[in-house]
Amino acid sequence: MLPLLKKAGLDRSSPANYRPISILSTVAKFLERLVQARLRPHLTNSTNFSQFQSAYRQGHCTETALLDVLNNVLTAADEKKVTVLIGLDLSAAFDTVCHQTLLLRLQSEFGVSGTTLSWIRSYLTDRKQFVKLGLRKSPETKLEVGVPQGSELGPLLFAVYCSPAVDVIASHGIRHHQYADDTQLHLAMRTNNTAAGLSTLAACTADVKLWFMQNGLQLNPDKSEGLVMGKANQLRAASSLASVKVSGVDLTVADNIKVLGVLLDRRLTFDKHFSAVVRSYNCHAQAIRRFSIY
Repeated sequence: MLPLLKKAGLDRSSPANYRPISILSTVAKFLERLVQARLRPHLTNSTNFSQFQSAYRQGHCTETALLDVLNNVLTAADEKKVTVLIGLDLSAAFDTVCHQTLLLRLQSEFGVSGTTLSWIRSYLTDRKQFVKLGLRKSPETKLEVGVPQGSELGPLLFAVYCSPAVDVIASHGIRHHQYADDTQLHLAMRTNNTAAGLSTLAACTADVKLWFMQNGLQLNPDKSEGLVMGKANQLRAASSLASVKVSGVDLTVADNIKVLGVLLDRRLTFDKHFSAVVRSYNCHAQAIRRFSIY
């Protein structure tokens, strides 16, 4: 496995800031693509596959996920409501998937059986890994849990594994959207009755955390993010809303958060996102200029 920094600017000396990416052979990836081409339509067309999962589905992508979230926020603003958006963070999500639970879920909820299920069981079991950094590598370790990041099948299997979590969220009447292991909860509320909405969010995130724990996954409330969005007058009326309780932790409301690569701000002006894009463009333009041949 190759450790890659999760985000630019993070402390390189901390192992927690790295994401392990599986280095797989070309032949293995080619075989995985063949299996995925046959398996994905069956899984994503199932009623048990989350309809609010935008990854790995035809006609769905990061753009459609963002459009769904933004449409709900703007509609709520027109109805004179503010929207609280919570971005949930999972710790090492792909690396803690229980193989037996995944296989049982594939069989009982998605109707995968026979040779196909046996192949997936073979794909998951008896895998080994080692971490390579520069010229050094660690001893090999047998993988008892997890699906490989950087593989073709791993993300799809993870989406299947987490599909039941949406039922927990929906039971609280909260809108949500997912892209792989990114989950956004958003709840619109009247500015004169935010207490009830915040109570619902707190109960929902507590139940979601419990579901993740029961399925071997860990919700990290300290790294989750919260944002209150609406029109200027609505935000002024809700100015006392400075924190949101997520899984028992008081989460400070931010001025902006990044959702699927886009910086969203309180007023949805996208000013900070445009500034970030321009800065990135300037950095790349300067790098190209240095390597230009005159």
